[in-house]
Amino acid sequence: MNALSVLAEEEQLFFDTVVAFARERVGPRVSEMDEAALLAPELVPALFELGVMGVEIPSEYGGAESSFFNAILAVEALARVDPSVAVVVDVQNTLVNNALLRWGNADQKSRYLPKLASSWVGSYALSEASSGSDAFALKTRAERRGDRWILEGRKLWITNAHESSLFIVFANADPSKGYKGITAFLVERSFPGFSVGKKEQKLGIRASSTCELMLDGCEVPLENVLGEVGQGYKIAILALNEGRIGIGAQMLGLAVGAFDYALGYMHERQQFGKAIAEFQGMQFQYAKLATEIQAARLLVYDAARLKDQGRDFVKEAAMAKLFASEIAERAASSAIDFMGGVGFTRDFPVEKFYRDAKIGKIYEGTSNMQLATIAKLLQAERKAP
Repeated sequence: MNALSVLAEEEQLFFDTVVAFARERVGPRVSEMDEAALLAPELVPALFELGVMGVEIPSEYGGAESSFFNAILAVEALARVDPSVAVVVDVQNTLVNNALLRWGNADQKSRYLPKLASSWVGSYALSEASSGSDAFALKTRAERRGDRWILEGRKLWITNAHESSLFIVFANADPSKGYKGITAFLVERSFPGFSVGKKEQKLGIRASSTCELMLDGCEVPLENVLGEVGQGYKIAILALNEGRIGIGAQMLGLAVGAFDYALGYMHERQQFGKAIAEFQGMQFQYAKLATEIQAARLLVYDAARLKDQGRDFVKEAAMAKLFASEIAERAASSAIDFMGGVGFTRDFPVEKFYRDAKIGKIYEGTSNMQLATIAKLLQAERKAP
């Protein structure tokens, strides 16, 4: 299932290049990485060489100086083979790089963007034990002492943490102001008082690291405040709005990967003298699924193009993530059904797609949070003159 009907020629070329990389370089490692719950170390420099870790970073900093839309295409293309690798690229581009491009000052950009384009993986550290959907209930604190900010607290569920060299960490610098005290800090892995804790053992996307961060008197230079003190809540909201499109793309790629594999199997598997793909009962099922996948694609692409055009995309991003995550789970489950007993075994990739799909309804805003966002924005549109 290709995307040619909705892509310009150069976009399709980029997409095909990343798909080929995923099949040739990632594909042979997928099962081993899943079993080990570890990203193959050699893939990280390969992703930088491919140019997908700094898609929107300007060429003056060593990036590809391309569009947000192409970053989304890279995530989709990689997810067709391994959603774990896709989310590494997603977080790097839609959360970390985008936040620096939007909020970073000239010094911060010159210090960090060249590294993020060439060798440094980044993480986005917002979640805590007490702040998930209620993101601004975070308890991590920041106190200014002389020429340093001192951070105290714990972060949970931090994607890319095992591989990352740079972390955007959110802490409250003035709890008396509530969420308006939240501030974003650029924290390097080597900063005193910072450490990466245990890696979670997860149901799916196992090769993608998800770790705890410990901030025990973590020392952060004053110049490493991202944006301004008290602007952290704005940075968090805007970054997550963009990130939801990336998760939509990851789930879209996953759905296509599962669908294509199962469809190929159904055309080869013979029962009662013909391929099972030729039975009308099967045809109706995969025809409907293909239609739903295309609908998810159009939602994701529409949100990404709106973002590139500088237009409001928040509702569309929520819709894209909501629907694509639902279709990913449905496609992966149906792929197992289509393949029968062998689909239930680890000898074939569809069971992994099924495990990987579950997270789509949870991270970067649960499905219920997306529904709440969509409803709120629909109400606002109705009230607008």
